[in-house]
Amino acid sequence: MPANDPDFLDGARRRLTDERDRLTRLRDGVSEETSTDETEPTDMQELSVVDQHPADVGSEVFERQKDIAIVQGFETELADIETALGRIEDGTYGTCETCGKTIPKERLEAKPAARFCVEDQARAEAV
Repeated sequence: MPANDPDFLDGARRRLTDERDRLTRLRDGVSEETSTDETEPTDMQELSVVDQHPADVGSEVFERQKDIAIVQGFETELADIETALGRIEDGTYGTCETCGKTIPKERLEAKPAARFCVEDQARAEAV
């Protein structure tokens, strides 16, 4: 049982913190690219001043929305990691949140932030 194996939990904690660090760097990189500096006009601010083709404006809006969605995806994954780290601390890591069964070690090694067993994950994704 993963929840009782200190070596397994240490490894899970390390995988989770490594992934948290990686996702944080990626999120910050995307956020940095899309952030605006009020002293320096951005492409979108320039578009309001310069005569641009509507397709150019549409492309810029699409790219910004895509970047926002990517950052939101990172935020969701980071929240899952924080939840998993909390479950390690409170002793519930490795237990399916739906049925209460033990999540197999192999699944937790592949997806350390897993909250559900494979069966319950499949049911959740089918909805």
